[in-house]
Amino acid sequence: MRARDVADARYAEPLTVDDLAAAACLSRAHFSREFRRAFGESPYSYLLTRRLERAATLLRGTDYTVADICMSVGLSSVGSFTTSFTRAYGVSPTQYRAAFPSAASLARIPLCVLKAYGRPVNSTIGEDAR
Repeated sequence: MRARDVADARYAEPLTVDDLAAAACLSRAHFSREFRRAFGESPYSYLLTRRLERAATLLRGTDYTVADICMSVGLSSVGSFTTSFTRAYGVSPTQYRAAFPSAASLARIPLCVLKAYGRPVNSTIGEDAR
């Protein structure tokens, strides 16, 4: 459980199976066996799944580039990120993002602010007649 908590909390860091095994105070081989037995997947697979889930959230809710999202979730190769994401979600990160409204359209701006900033700065209506 300690290793899973570390993977959940520090997914964006360059964690390895050795780091997770150290958090569980077990040898790498014993840790990998016990983790698979307890959670049904390898420690690396679990960590990659957490990273891909976070990437999907960022793709839905931000306008960050795919490369920025890849790096922010702790992965270092955009190509392998795209391959892993496509394998997990069935579509590429770009296609996944296209299925959701842009982050800018989700921003809620009060009408009074829109009106104030929508007015022309130098209005000359009616002033030219003087």
